[in-house]
Amino acid sequence: MKHPPESRAGVTDRDLTGTTALVTGSTSGIGREAALALGRLGADVFVHGRDQRAGAGLVDELTAVGVVGQFVPADFADVDDVRALAETVRAETDDLDLLVNNAGGFFREARLTDRGVGYTFHVNHLAPYLLTAELLDHLAPDARIVTTASEAHRGVTLDLDAVTAREGAAGWAAYQRSKLANVQFSAELARRLSARESTVTANALHPGAIPGSGFTRFLPTPLSQGAKLLNAVPGVTSVRDGAAALVFLAASDRLDGVSGRYFSKQRQAEPSDAARDRTAQQRLWERSAELLEMQEPLASDASPD
Repeated sequence: MKHPPESRAGVTDRDLTGTTALVTGSTSGIGREAALALGRLGADVFVHGRDQRAGAGLVDELTAVGVVGQFVPADFADVDDVRALAETVRAETDDLDLLVNNAGGFFREARLTDRGVGYTFHVNHLAPYLLTAELLDHLAPDARIVTTASEAHRGVTLDLDAVTAREGAAGWAAYQRSKLANVQFSAELARRLSARESTVTANALHPGAIPGSGFTRFLPTPLSQGAKLLNAVPGVTSVRDGAAALVFLAASDRLDGVSGRYFSKQRQAEPSDAARDRTAQQRLWERSAELLEMQEPLASDASPD
């Protein structure tokens, strides 16, 4: 393979032998390439998705490079499925070194989940929030939590009173708001971990505009066809480059101790004003717990400055 993600991330010398990673949304696209890269670096990998055949195929590839791969299916719109995924990881490991919250998508259909929450917001934000909460006390010292966000978070604000309405629950604006939630969530998580003097880190990233990632299958047909043509345009991020951004945050020693940051590809960037609003970050954290009818994770450890 010419210039695999770990090479593009500059981490080919990083030895992850003895570590365990969970990469959500890893049966296709950048998640799949990142999971393979982490495996080639020596990490055992939990593979997550809904496609059994694709999951089994990736496990076979991980086995071929000499690490342990395990496929765990879960529907991220289903709270019980997410909790079962976390329980499998807890049962099969002593601890978890890398949690890569990568699963998500762009959804056209305006519908609510069984929790009465817009499907896009639930899958793209509430599910990783819940999964992270369920695994917090199972993370290894110096574990890393990496969340795939997007530059699409810019230009919007998040109305938490509207996430339970069917109107506006799908489409581009809903996707933007869910990606804003990803950035706010990661920042609030990092602050609450720091308040507890935890050495676990949390960062978010924009992996790039990636027509070949599988993301475009959710777009309307004309846009999907147009996006496919972008594969041939110089400067458009490839799947391996997008995976390299994930691998960089997950494995680079340059990120040792770095937390609460937002990256565009492999460079630290400043997120939007709305993303940096600490009051909004805290409110999102609290409201997410309310929507999931769960105890607030890391409660009382952070407040707006």
